Formats: sequence, C-alpha cells, structure tokens
Amino acid sequence: MQKRQSTWGILRNCYNNDMPTSELATFAAGCFWGVEDAFRQIPGVIDAAVGYTGGHTENPMYEMVCSGTTGHAEAVQVTFDPSQASYDQLLNIFWDNHNPTTRNRQGPDVGSQYRSAIFYHSEVQKTLAEASRKKLEDSGQWQSPIVTEIVPAKTFYRAEEYHQQYLKKNGLSACHL
Repeated sequence: MQKRQSTWGILRNCYNNDMPTSELATFAAGCFWGVEDAFRQIPGVIDAAVGYTGGHTENPMYEMVCSGTTGHAEAVQVTFDPSQASYDQLLNIFWDNHNPTTRNRQGPDVGSQYRSAIFYHSEVQKTLAEASRKKLEDSGQWQSPIVTEIVPAKTFYRAEEYHQQYLKKNGLSACHL
C-alpha cells in the first residue's frame, strides 16, 4: 500500500524553494548540556547544537567563555521542522528548563555566560518570544521578575565536540543539581 503524502509535503514538493523545511531557534538557559537534551526529545527537532553566542570575541573556546570576558552565553541552537514542531513549543521547553528570574545564574553556575536569553532569527520569532514572556509574567508562576533577554541572533559558534550531546556521551540523565 502506498503512503499518502500530507498537504504540507505536497506543497513542499510543489514550491520546494519557497517553503522552508527547517528553521533555527537559539536559546540560552544556563548550562547548555541539559537544555540541549530537552530540545532533542521534541519530535520535529532536526538538531540541537551547543555553543556560544551574544558576545564580542570571534571563535571563542569553552575556557574563554567560562572566564566571562567574551560576552557570550552558553546557548543551544535548534534546527527544527516548523511543520512538526512550532516555535511556541520550543519556547515552552525553554521556559520549563531553567529559572528565568535569576540574572546571570542558573543553580550553581554563576556568570553572564549563564544568562537567560532568547536570540530571535526573525521578527515573527521576536513577537512570539515577547508574547510568551508576557504570558509567563502574567501567570504568576514566578515570584520574582523574569529577566530573560530577547535579542537579535548573532553569530553562533558551535562548542567543542566533547560538549555536543554531553549527557548522552557520558551516560548521564540530567545535569541539574
């Protein structure tokens, strides 16, 4: 029996160059290992890579970023298929996997490299991120103000290979204390 193709698949085939098959989303939520793992669990996420963004030093290395002098945040860049995973779903994962009320800190990790930030790649992402933050603020879920930055995406520098899928490579289920 032949499998029927979805409307999205038919449109993608007809307008192959006009319709994106993937988009990027970039989030900073403290230590990047657990956040990367959370995004990888979402159907429609094609890839999640850990790295550094939002700073002023070209080609930073982990030790440089940890020094707090490069201005970069540890971040996860998510490549996703918008027909399977919405940007709103990714925002929910972002909010659920860190404390957005602590400036430059997540758990025991302290420094601007651990800040909470959404690096948007389009005006649509900016609008959705701002609406999502407002909804969370209005929910009363957090006693303290949300300090998450919503800023334009800058160059994303992929972290060293040993950081990619760190939890999986090391047989860990989580990195949160």
